[in-house]
Amino acid sequence: MEVDLGGRTRITAVATQGRYGSSDWLTSYQLMFSDAGHNWKQYRQEDSRGALPGNTNADSVVLHKLQHPVIARHLRLLPLDWNPRGRIGLRLETYGCSYGSHVVSLGGRGGLLFRLSPGPRRTSGASVSLTFKTLRNSGVLLRAEGRSEHGLVLQLEEGKLLLLLLRKGRTASPDGRRLVSLGSLLDDQHWHHVSMELGVDGLNLTVDGSSLWVRLPPRLAHWDHQQVSVGAGRGPRRAVGGSGHFHGCLENLVYNGVNLLELAEKKDQRVTGDVIFSCAESVPVAMTFTSAQSFLRLPLATEAPPSTRTSAGLQFRTWNEAGLLLTFDLPEQEGAAWLYLSGARLHLRIHKAGRAPLELSAGSALNDGQWHSAELTSRRGHLSVSVDGGEGVRPLRAGCPADGGRQDCVNPFKAFQGCMRLLTVHNQPVDPIPLQQRLMGNYSHLQIDMCGILDRCSQSHCEHGGSCRQSWSSFHCNCSGTGYSGATCHSSIYEQSCEAYKHRGNASGYYHIDVDGSGPIRARLMYCNMTEDHTWTVIQHNNTALTRVRPAPGGGRISAHFAYASDEEQLAAVIGQSERCEQELSYDCRKSRLLNTADGPLLSWWVGGPGDGQVQTYWGGAPPGSQRCSCGLQQNCVDPRHACNCDADRSEWYRDSGLLTHKETLPVRSLVLGDVQRSDSEGAYRVGPLRCHGDKNVWNAALFDQETSYLHFPTFHGELSADISFLFKTSSSSGVFLENLGIKDFIRIELRSSTEVLFSFDVGDGPTEVAVTTGFPLDDDRWHRVRAERNVRAASLRLDELPAATREAPADGHVHLQLNSQLFIGGTASRQRGFRGCMRSLQLNGVPLDLEARARITPGVQAGCPGHCSSYGSLCQNRGRCVERTSSFSCDCSSSAHTGAFCDREVSASFKSETSVSYAFNELDRGSDGSPSPAVSSDLDLRAEDLSLSFRSLQSPALLLFVGSSRREYLALLLNQHDMLEVRYRLDSSRAADVLRSKVTNLADGRLHAVVVSRRAAAAWVQQLQSSNVDFEILF
Repeated sequence: MEVDLGGRTRITAVATQGRYGSSDWLTSYQLMFSDAGHNWKQYRQEDSRGALPGNTNADSVVLHKLQHPVIARHLRLLPLDWNPRGRIGLRLETYGCSYGSHVVSLGGRGGLLFRLSPGPRRTSGASVSLTFKTLRNSGVLLRAEGRSEHGLVLQLEEGKLLLLLLRKGRTASPDGRRLVSLGSLLDDQHWHHVSMELGVDGLNLTVDGSSLWVRLPPRLAHWDHQQVSVGAGRGPRRAVGGSGHFHGCLENLVYNGVNLLELAEKKDQRVTGDVIFSCAESVPVAMTFTSAQSFLRLPLATEAPPSTRTSAGLQFRTWNEAGLLLTFDLPEQEGAAWLYLSGARLHLRIHKAGRAPLELSAGSALNDGQWHSAELTSRRGHLSVSVDGGEGVRPLRAGCPADGGRQDCVNPFKAFQGCMRLLTVHNQPVDPIPLQQRLMGNYSHLQIDMCGILDRCSQSHCEHGGSCRQSWSSFHCNCSGTGYSGATCHSSIYEQSCEAYKHRGNASGYYHIDVDGSGPIRARLMYCNMTEDHTWTVIQHNNTALTRVRPAPGGGRISAHFAYASDEEQLAAVIGQSERCEQELSYDCRKSRLLNTADGPLLSWWVGGPGDGQVQTYWGGAPPGSQRCSCGLQQNCVDPRHACNCDADRSEWYRDSGLLTHKETLPVRSLVLGDVQRSDSEGAYRVGPLRCHGDKNVWNAALFDQETSYLHFPTFHGELSADISFLFKTSSSSGVFLENLGIKDFIRIELRSSTEVLFSFDVGDGPTEVAVTTGFPLDDDRWHRVRAERNVRAASLRLDELPAATREAPADGHVHLQLNSQLFIGGTASRQRGFRGCMRSLQLNGVPLDLEARARITPGVQAGCPGHCSSYGSLCQNRGRCVERTSSFSCDCSSSAHTGAFCDREVSASFKSETSVSYAFNELDRGSDGSPSPAVSSDLDLRAEDLSLSFRSLQSPALLLFVGSSRREYLALLLNQHDMLEVRYRLDSSRAADVLRSKVTNLADGRLHAVVVSRRAAAAWVQQLQSSNVDFEILF
């Protein structure tokens, strides 16, 4: 159905209804719009869907409000589906109002120059807007110039709109600085709206509803334009970058609320130029090949014109690298010709019976979405193919073998998907309109009188700097080098803190830290110091060394500024999510006072805190605002009359140092030292690196002990990209971890069984499920990690370190996830199938949710979750013991000959001949019966010991270890002359030593051997690596 509204109309809605008293109605349809009744454009919703829902019966009215009003005169409705028990039936109504405008046509020669009325400089509120249509992909739309050195230029380049900054009086392209590029495929001869609005510190550029904020240089922070030109006008004869002047139509050029085209139409004296105040429509009829099933068959004459010259030509645009453009028979030569794309180059293949095929190629990168012309000519035996007026390359021999049958070469190409126009054969144009009217030829899956190409990359679905490549029906994001992964480069490949790296078993070292996961802050390389007690994140700055200061020339203060290895956003995020941060601040002084003189004025200070920081008047080890040093707080300064050692102004060297621990004042950004003017003043300062430990998000946990308990948070906003990550542990076999509902859409993650986690959602195309099934139980009361992601390309679910399960999104499906209810954690809105167990470290799109804070005020949910050693105890190595903490764990290495966060670093020494290391221990007082005196702690036991060590040596005999007492009791571990391990115990000074020998020989071989010696009362045993225990009975 096609409707002529009688004039250009601003259409805001359409309503459909079935045929009265029948079973005939549409269930889905497409809308097309046009100004002149040809060159149609399909209406698409924000998610690029072209199909609109229709009716469910013949009587009810379905109203569809257009997300963006459309301005057109002609409306066309194409049925897609209808009631299977009836036929196509339709009653249609459109809603809108008439649209008036002022239009000019610019053909490359004419133009307009507007001299603006003088007025005050505007630093905000200034605006420019216009609407244009064109068939050319390049040309200058508008130029604004004034008293300032630079002007603004709006220009089309390859179908995109560019905003350029141009130096006055210059036209060469190097002088044009590109500020921003927006839009795509704007050379489709449809109206496109552009607006620029000047803000306080930038400019907002909008093209067809898509906006970008541009931060302007200070010299452009105000507008003082004196003239605006469009078309050729009286501006420069050559456009920026050689793009040429604009060819097309302009409508409603409005500058600061004044319609300049209306002034021109009224012949206002401020306007000069020569234009036509109308918009001529002369558009070639395009055809869209929408799918692999699209084809067009035309009856063509088999003989060439009398000139004996054969020719064929066309224009095409596509995103695909390959596709068959056209094919035709060569009756006289008993062969066939194929014109096709391959590798984004144009190829012509000629195949004749009994001969090897002949192939020509031309052009490159022809899948850029731009219009390209292809021409094939044959005259007097000479064959050539050209692209965009260029020459074809020399003939290549390839393809089917010379003796291969004709059937081996029939259509060996992919189908073309894209647009074609200006098809000519033997220099005669082919008009597709009779084809559309079924008066000639045949076609299928072909859209005539429109080009339906879409730029799927222009919507910037590739995040974090990922590069976009596209085909006709989809796009692909290349995430190489971005630090992110996934279909849209959404998820970070790095952990968010050093604490997270530690719990993957990593040792101290440099790691990339992405503090906000999938958020906008990029990852940075930071040093993680894994100690037994804490995991420290260390952020360096440009000067952590002790720096001497001497009297400054001119007697002024000395200042130092510190630049950190992390960005401001990263610093703030690290400090904010850490449990504790500290930074050493010290000053060594000799006759150089620090904070106060005798009469009290402030001499020195430092600046710290977020952003530019604030002046701080205290020193390391003291509280903020105290104007004290650590010694003043502890009342042990060298001079009790002063609050800092240096303020005593002594001739000897003293030091004031301590740790700054108040996160609100960190990091230290600059330091100012005031008492350095005197000739005998000396000092040295040191500002250490910023050190933070503890990740408040990693261990933020909640315990759900009832199936009906849950936590609720505000609605989750993940319309185009949503990633959810958390850890859980449970002894239950099922339960819902998370749920958020909309009117029809929803998102949910649940434990469906003891071996399966399910991620399900609906964005308007029906429920989609992604599941991961394990070969081990998930109800084992151990921590398991879940990571789910959904974007416009695909959905994925990862569990622990198992391979991710993925599900591709439909090519033209809905993309916006629209939720409007509360987010439920640990349960559902129906309070059924709730989760029983622990959840922690929950993050949505890189933003952590504070489960503990919400749990403290929610009945049935407890803050925190104990029991981490069951999951992480295996990280403690070398007999290290896992110790539970309130929100973490640690490895106790006291029973190990190793140290470090995981007891993984051995404590070792290298000995030369006749060298040793001695340790002196306080002996226990014994009673008359030889037992320890009561004063000794009861947890010390002299009737048992454990000893472990590793050694390697080429020498024997050799004493490895000796422990003795003043009562001539001892334990000795040695290699005897037979290279065997020997343990000697003497626990009674009146008896000879007991000797324990291993059965393994050749231990002095230079290889590393591990030994464990244990004794319990009179029983002792020795264990050697890769050998059995050797048990002994010690005699007393």
